[in-house]
Amino acid sequence: MRSIYNDELLEVPKGVTADIKSRVITVEGPRGKLTKVVRHINMDLRLEKVGEKSDSAALVKIVVWHGGRKHIACLRTVKSLILNMIKGVTKGFLYRMRAVYAHFPINIIIQENGSAVEIRNFLGEKAVRNVKMAEGVKIEESQAQKDEVILTGNDIQNVSQSAAAIQGVCRVRNKDIRKFLDGVYVSSKEQVVPDE
Repeated sequence: MRSIYNDELLEVPKGVTADIKSRVITVEGPRGKLTKVVRHINMDLRLEKVGEKSDSAALVKIVVWHGGRKHIACLRTVKSLILNMIKGVTKGFLYRMRAVYAHFPINIIIQENGSAVEIRNFLGEKAVRNVKMAEGVKIEESQAQKDEVILTGNDIQNVSQSAAAIQGVCRVRNKDIRKFLDGVYVSSKEQVVPDE
């Protein structure tokens, strides 16, 4: 059954500026600027200013008219997307990845000032695996932990996609993966700027 009107409200905190023009969302904060295009989703996006006494800088109103169940679910998806953008420009995203091996030590070499990574000696193979980081993602070696790399960035989709590319290129093939657990895996997900 179709619902006539559904909406979601989202507060933009102070110190973050949001701009919406023809379903292109731009969020700017202390860590940088992010832009997402949601033109493929049929909905109304409005930016409403609030009074001086409020804790938030603005309100984003997301509205769906005459939507079915799956169309209404897009409301929460876009709300989560904007929340992740706000979190990215204020706190940032940090993924820690660990190299796991039983016999052959995996060598992770960071190249091009942290915009690419080279993986050598995976399962003793001579093949060199190269992975380029997505836009805005930087990779560096951990100083505290052996065989650990840290991916940082403002866009959660780019950071997680870069981590998935590294994990995917180190997948064990033609062997029982319950026994051969070698690879590079995400060990923790954090924020660059910790909460007070």
